[in-house]
Amino acid sequence: MLKLAVEGMEGSQDNSVAFILKMVAFAAILISSVCGVAIPLVGKKHRFLGTDSNLFFTAKAFAAGVILATGFVHMLPGSTKKLTDPSLPKYLTNFPFSGFIAMMAALGTLVVDFVGTQYYERKEEKQNQKDRSDAEESGAIHIVGIHAHAAQHGHSHSQEQGDVREHSHAQAQAHGHWHSHSHSFGGGDEEGGVRHVVVSQVLELGIVSHSIIIGISLGVSESASTIRPLIIALSFHQFFEGFALGGCISQAQFNSLKSTIMAIFFAITTPLGIAIGVGASSSYDPHSPRALLVEGILNSVSSGILVYMALVDLIAADFLSKRMSCNTRLQVASYFALFFGAGLMSLIAIWA
Repeated sequence: MLKLAVEGMEGSQDNSVAFILKMVAFAAILISSVCGVAIPLVGKKHRFLGTDSNLFFTAKAFAAGVILATGFVHMLPGSTKKLTDPSLPKYLTNFPFSGFIAMMAALGTLVVDFVGTQYYERKEEKQNQKDRSDAEESGAIHIVGIHAHAAQHGHSHSQEQGDVREHSHAQAQAHGHWHSHSHSFGGGDEEGGVRHVVVSQVLELGIVSHSIIIGISLGVSESASTIRPLIIALSFHQFFEGFALGGCISQAQFNSLKSTIMAIFFAITTPLGIAIGVGASSSYDPHSPRALLVEGILNSVSSGILVYMALVDLIAADFLSKRMSCNTRLQVASYFALFFGAGLMSLIAIWA
């Protein structure tokens, strides 16, 4: 009986330490997430951290490596482990569902990427056409007004010269009005604002879907020895994922309100997952078949989304650009940052 009492006291003490560590993790991950996503958004006003600087380009390559490793090394193996657990029915464990779901999620992301880009391009074109039409009407009204004013005051200018000047003025006014709006959506970015709009939204979807899972997993854990290394690992993880997302949001040229909402939504997701996990820790069984299936499927979906986004919309888009091909120093720095980010994030899998 004395032995049981001692074990009970030790278990209670371990639970209290675990709870304190969860609160530390909540604060640390929230701060690192906010800092990561805020740096590109705030830094775009400064030359050395702007979205067109070499430093930003290199840091984004590092963040892309982190996201790629998250998909391949953290999410996919974790999903495989959960979806092949012996407690699940054999018809589920006999098929590699983790890889299949990840593949379908990557293909689904391709479809969303394509459809989203087409939608925003059509929306932008309609806006440009409307702007041109409004500008032409404004120019025509302006010309009629000039004619009326000239007739009323008996101007003796030749009609031909007046028409030329008025037509040139109307064209310049229409062009200026249309040009001012044609870049308002994309911000004039050489890679296209439309692509950055879609990329930022799909990337946030992929990051958020697994951030909530890792938050819940940490929140339900009652082992202090498990939580300690997770605090550092997940803080690092969230910082660089936030940096990659913040860079995409910055390049998309959203207005301040939308940028802030997207940044806040990312920053609070993992802490929210921790809070949910803490609240559900007494009744949540992470080893139940239902929990294994839900976590395994979500991890697979997240893996597919993140791998696609990292390879296609972050790495390929930057590394195959003209800017990269024309700058050898930037190539070397970016490749080093990419492999270093992927390797470092993979190493963290030892603890996370």
